[in-house]
Amino acid sequence: MTSSETSGAAGTADTAGARTAASAHGTGRTAEDGQRTVFLLAHTGRPAAVRSAELVVQGLLRSGIGVRVLAEEAADLPLPASVERVESEQCAAEGCELLVVLGGDGTLLRGADFARTSGVPMLGVNLGRVGFLAEAERDDLDKVVDRVVTRSYEVEERMTLDVLVRNNGSIAHTDWALNEASVEKAARERMLEVVTEVDGRPVSRFGGDGVVCATPTGSTAYAFSAGGPVVWPEVEALLMVPISAHALFAKPLVTSPDSVLAVEVQPKTPHGVLWCDGRRSVELPAGARVEVRRGAVPVRLARLHHASFTDRLVAKFALPVAGWRGAPQ
Repeated sequence: MTSSETSGAAGTADTAGARTAASAHGTGRTAEDGQRTVFLLAHTGRPAAVRSAELVVQGLLRSGIGVRVLAEEAADLPLPASVERVESEQCAAEGCELLVVLGGDGTLLRGADFARTSGVPMLGVNLGRVGFLAEAERDDLDKVVDRVVTRSYEVEERMTLDVLVRNNGSIAHTDWALNEASVEKAARERMLEVVTEVDGRPVSRFGGDGVVCATPTGSTAYAFSAGGPVVWPEVEALLMVPISAHALFAKPLVTSPDSVLAVEVQPKTPHGVLWCDGRRSVELPAGARVEVRRGAVPVRLARLHHASFTDRLVAKFALPVAGWRGAPQ
């Protein structure tokens, strides 16, 4: 899951876990004319995001770094004429050295689409609640700009999911996810009857609200709410977590990262729905089969801090740790 990059002036960084073995110095992509360019994505419906975007843009431009935004967002942001506007989302981040995302979890997951397509690292600034994918908070904007300018960040790769839907023997839909792919009931008043499968072998049949298939990154998202375990991001694994299952055995499963997870919607059950990262959905007719495997393309995240995942977990969930006497020396 982790690949090493050549370090620049900042030297070689810690390679443990999912962290890439270098500072980002000398590894960033640049625009065709040699201009360093950052792609900025913001939740323009939030006044805090608009103001934050203005501050980030001002800081980057003062340092001689170009800024690119989506044309549809530019109309809602107070931007100078020197900021590049792009119409198409498909190649919006191409040629940029970094993608800076300002917003909550939903905006960060939207940014992951651009990061995966382009291979550009994503640096998230949390303007929402938990923001597990974010690396900085609103009060850190000056630090964010400084780290971007000096390329003082590390890059780590996060596992993704490739998702495939089969119906009547043929492939009906393909998608991907960074956090999770969830098979859920479409009607509130009816349970969804499913059979779960790992590596071509059946595991359990049950009725319930559905099943979440998640990455370690997604273990702190929907899978966590459904009762799944928290998995450290450097652990390579896939998770399968039942949602409100009406069954004696419907426990969360942690499998090999090379496993293929499958969820079959039973023929005589109401139709369901497949959600990928809670952003994209497709209807699942009775008899449909959803297959989930490790994604071929990871998402690259830019990291500013060396804090352990344990510390991040405690901080994000405000876990009580009073009374801890410290680890033995």
